[in-house]
Amino acid sequence: MESIKLFEAIERAIQKESKNYQTYKDMFDLCVGESSNPEMIETCHKFSYKLRQYISRELKTTDQLQEFYGLYKNSLLFDAPYSFDAFMQYLELDRKPNERFYQPRRKVLKPLIDALQDLADGKLDELFLSMPPRVGKSTMIMFFMLWWMGKFPESTNLYSAFSDSITQTFYAGILEVLKDNITYKYKDIFPTVTIATTNSKEETLDLNRPKRLHTLTARSLYGTLNGSCDCNGILVADDLLSGIEEALSPDRLNKAWMLTDNNLLARAKEKAKILWVGTRWSINDPIGKRIDIIESSEKFANHRYRIINVPALNDNDESNFDYAYGVGFSTEVYQQKRASFERNNDLASFMAQYMGQPIEREGTVFNPQDMQYFNGVLPDAEPDCIYMALDPSWGGGDYVAAPIGYRYDDMVYIVDVVFMKEDKTKTIPMVVKKLIDNNVSQLQIEANKTQASYGDEIVKSLREKDFRCLVTRKAADSKIGKNERIWEASPDIRDNFVFLEPNCRDKDYNLFMQQVFSFKMEGKNKHDDAPDSLAMLSAMIYKSRRKAEVFKRPF
Repeated sequence: MESIKLFEAIERAIQKESKNYQTYKDMFDLCVGESSNPEMIETCHKFSYKLRQYISRELKTTDQLQEFYGLYKNSLLFDAPYSFDAFMQYLELDRKPNERFYQPRRKVLKPLIDALQDLADGKLDELFLSMPPRVGKSTMIMFFMLWWMGKFPESTNLYSAFSDSITQTFYAGILEVLKDNITYKYKDIFPTVTIATTNSKEETLDLNRPKRLHTLTARSLYGTLNGSCDCNGILVADDLLSGIEEALSPDRLNKAWMLTDNNLLARAKEKAKILWVGTRWSINDPIGKRIDIIESSEKFANHRYRIINVPALNDNDESNFDYAYGVGFSTEVYQQKRASFERNNDLASFMAQYMGQPIEREGTVFNPQDMQYFNGVLPDAEPDCIYMALDPSWGGGDYVAAPIGYRYDDMVYIVDVVFMKEDKTKTIPMVVKKLIDNNVSQLQIEANKTQASYGDEIVKSLREKDFRCLVTRKAADSKIGKNERIWEASPDIRDNFVFLEPNCRDKDYNLFMQQVFSFKMEGKNKHDDAPDSLAMLSAMIYKSRRKAEVFKRPF
């Protein structure tokens, strides 16, 4: 308790007199001195991390740059065996910033680094990571394995992927860092760790002493796993499917899972940590199978796991991986990739590879090649009517979805959409704007008790702007499920709805269509607001084919 009070007192002194280098030095010396007490280790590293935050601010203005930066480096080195984030920073400290792996990517990768820290610290039993190709996930995992082996050189660890070429690359990368004391500062972090044996043919290595069960074994899923490793440390399953061809074959999917379940997972001891990394090609890939078992079996009720998917494009249709120094991918590049996949009628592959959303092609209701498109130029005539179907939301993960359809006989041109996740202060003004901009004649709002005021606010705003249209409120039919409503409307949507071509869409329209093409009848749909709003629009327009209830006009 006295030590903690001393830490806090020094911290207050730093805050009060930030230019005094000696106070910072006192904080670091206390961290090092108290770390010999097992009960104080966590506190020492917590204050060492806080110390670097204070130093970072001071480095911008201090005339004692050398002293402060030296202290910063010493703090990183002190934390590196304990903190994966500190390890990643210190390991490459002598490299130029633009040549480092972690520094340009840290802002994006930090949440994943923290999740890996939780796995190492025993807060998780299993971790699932999904990211697009070429954004650094395999390199990050390689560094994680190096850090773990340095901390626990007596542990036995296993890395597996779908091919020998991938496991060989991983193994070579591990050896490169261990042997290159100029580029990497691994020896500074773990000075007592030495390479005892290596076998490039078997892809094994031992640290500190030769072992029968090796510190690291790298082996493909289709290689010899039985008897090669009893993993009591980290088991990494990295991209266990080769690609789309395997994902489209039920037999090959089943074989991959059988090898994973019977051979790979069987290598893990009870306390081993399991890390899954890879492209989510199919809900029936090994990752999907494992997640389904964990989530559906009561035997896993106490199992601690986390699923992290970082898609190529965020909810604003902007790149999540636009790293510093140009080592990532811009928004434009990812949008171009999506347009290319969609042009080839294969948006499902884009969703799997780049968005982390496995799509079973046989289960999707709407496929790009089956839809009708136009280039933004409407027929040379006045539309029979202009409609908006509004599926409201207060935010919190669901979208406000509102397609706007111009009807010409039986054909309906989807000229515009509202598709937003923000709260009502943002979505209601946008709905009103789109209603007025498109001179909508009829608006139907899906009605329920929790969202009644949402429609009231839209009506009030339209009155204030002196814009008139027929507004109806209709509750969803409780006798039929949402999936069934969408399925019943799907023929009209495919045959009579005409959507903008990919190069004519704005960001919201693109995201709307992405969700439409992702919808499937079987399995889980992360979001279904877009297809549900189209089903609502279909019922609204083709009411002669469906029963509809019209409410009194509010004007």
